[in-house]
Amino acid sequence: MFRQLGEILLSKTQRFMDNQIDGAGYVTGLGQYGDMLIRNLHGHHTWEDRSYFPELSRADRRFQAGQELLESDHLELDNLLDDITQRSNRVIKLFDLDPSQIKNDIGPLREEFAKLSVFLNRHLTDEEDLIVPILLHHKMRG
Repeated sequence: MFRQLGEILLSKTQRFMDNQIDGAGYVTGLGQYGDMLIRNLHGHHTWEDRSYFPELSRADRRFQAGQELLESDHLELDNLLDDITQRSNRVIKLFDLDPSQIKNDIGPLREEFAKLSVFLNRHLTDEEDLIVPILLHHKMRG
């Protein structure tokens, strides 16, 4: 879900830059998909850090080194999500106040979505590579 939402936002931003969608359609999608992505990512990794990762670490000590990597990623992700939130909110506000200024923020916002896409692909793959073998070995979660 996270990868797909990130790709939707990246695609919509590029399409807006290419004048393939209008401003109203873009900011509506930016608000809806952006909010969904940000809230769900924050909720997901907060749950992982507070509950899931400690459980895995107790089940298998090999996870501890990987846990440090994933938790470090979560700090980096928080910063990136904050940047995206601030710039997205600015774009949405500018659409109401002075739509001509939106173009100045779209390029950097697109770059942030591209960075998020690369980050999520790497991070989620790392999670799968670290967690799935432990789940299978210990027959956890189903």
